[in-house]
Amino acid sequence: MRKKKGVFITVEGTEGTGKSTQIKLLVKYLKTLGRPVLQTHEPGGTPFGKKVRQVLLHGKGVMNRETETVLYMASRSELVDKVILPALKEGKVVVSDRWLDATIAYQGYGLGVDTQWIVSLGKKATQGLRPDLTLFLDLPVQTGLRRIKARGHLDRIEKRSLAFHKRVRQGYLALAKKENRIVRIPVTTIEKTHQAIQKE
Repeated sequence: MRKKKGVFITVEGTEGTGKSTQIKLLVKYLKTLGRPVLQTHEPGGTPFGKKVRQVLLHGKGVMNRETETVLYMASRSELVDKVILPALKEGKVVVSDRWLDATIAYQGYGLGVDTQWIVSLGKKATQGLRPDLTLFLDLPVQTGLRRIKARGHLDRIEKRSLAFHKRVRQGYLALAKKENRIVRIPVTTIEKTHQAIQKE
């Protein structure tokens, strides 16, 4: 992997944890500190990634779990190469909504795809890039799902069973125990959650 000068922060969480809101607040906070910031998201972040995102979240029909996993990796590979690594090389703080941890949690723990295969594939797709800090926004699954159902339209992933989403959360908790870079942030109010993120 090419050397990086910037800082790479990723934000993870199950459905309905308020990632989008907290990322906006985090980016605003970092800018007040005078840091150049690039905000991005997965799947997506590039023209190719946007097309993949449409298939993954809103495509009709059923794809097998390995196909789904590889599509996430393809989007990630483009994002790393075209957006994230160049920004880090320029010394920017890159804040990404989701990363490889999401694939391990959702497709690995959630769908039962072999996690060792995901990690191996992920090393290639990310060119060995690892976040400096990962903020795992944690909220009881039922609470998060109630939040997104109140919004209305659900995507392919959000429509999956309660059992699936519980396995995803367990995956994130397992990763947080294993990886020092992953910090669990219990989701409370918007302001208190933001303050906890600021401390990290």
